[in-house]
Amino acid sequence: MPGPLEGLRIVEFRGLGPVPFAGMLLSDMGAEVIRIDRAEAVGPGQPDVLGRNRRSIALDLKKPEATEVALELVASADGLLEGFRPGAMERLGLGPDVCLERNPRLVYGRMTGWGQTGPYAKSAGHDLNYIALTGALAAIGRKDGPPEIPLAFVGDFGGGGMMLAFGMLAALFESARSGTGQVVDAAIVDGVALLMTTFTSNYSLGRWSLTRGTNLVDSGRHFYDVYRCSDGEYVSVGSIEPVFYARLLAALGLDDIDPADQHDLSQDPAVRERLTELFATKPRDEWVRLLEGADACFAPVLSMAEAPQHPHNAARGTFTEVGGLLQGSVAPRLSRTPGEIVRPPAKAGADSDALLDELGRTPEQIAALRAAGAVA
Repeated sequence: MPGPLEGLRIVEFRGLGPVPFAGMLLSDMGAEVIRIDRAEAVGPGQPDVLGRNRRSIALDLKKPEATEVALELVASADGLLEGFRPGAMERLGLGPDVCLERNPRLVYGRMTGWGQTGPYAKSAGHDLNYIALTGALAAIGRKDGPPEIPLAFVGDFGGGGMMLAFGMLAALFESARSGTGQVVDAAIVDGVALLMTTFTSNYSLGRWSLTRGTNLVDSGRHFYDVYRCSDGEYVSVGSIEPVFYARLLAALGLDDIDPADQHDLSQDPAVRERLTELFATKPRDEWVRLLEGADACFAPVLSMAEAPQHPHNAARGTFTEVGGLLQGSVAPRLSRTPGEIVRPPAKAGADSDALLDELGRTPEQIAALRAAGAVA
């Protein structure tokens, strides 16, 4: 069966992390995503795993002939993805006004860190800066320690790429009914603030402390933490609910600890010390054998090398290898029209001739574009 987004055509102007991730999500689900790469990107180089399922045309957008090719692609598209600083696409002659005039039903997706407006809008930044401004970074870390830097999926991929893809789908759904396009202003700061809703609202209600490592799910409780084993590896425990906490204590043989005292903060340090000492007596995999069937909210802490080999991940096909690159499989899983990976990442410009041919350009015209340096 074709993917659920079969028939949608998206033009993606290649950018960093969040934009290609959003393009990957859409193309995994069946959308035709055409990536416009920079002409200078053509040549040997490392493949971009986020570029799977795309065709690529390489253009020098500083040349008017290349801009016209891009506009021709946009004219036949349902959506557009770009991740440049505010004003950059306008200077290239490819801003929303120009593109929507060429294609009034176009959904024009813009991905930035700070957003299209605001005092920081035109400032440089990266994932760490965006999550810092939203309160997320200050909330991550252990008590009496500095903020801990998480991987970029908090900002770039969660608050950024996923929110851009969600916004595109919402606007594409509306455009299909109204026949009119619009601009999607996806800012990482906005997306991360949205992801933080549970925590900021609990803070407003007085149920979340601003002191790191003192709350229910930020390493502030002994029953929701990671513990070091005798081999230097770690296990995770997340026994929040009383029934699972009781099962954890039983499985560990800690019969002298009353499960009813789980939330007694005066006893938390002593119980944490008991768990720390106990987990340090056996290697991680032995704890796996002892606890995996206890239904106590337990899992081993696996490395990126180990995770694909775990029986659960292997059974579900959670990871896959395409073109020699290990990567996450298509998600989420649809029962009738699932997405799929149909091609590995294309090299920059690999499909330039084919796409120009589809636009009606003759071999002589394609050769002229190459000679002018507009197409690579």
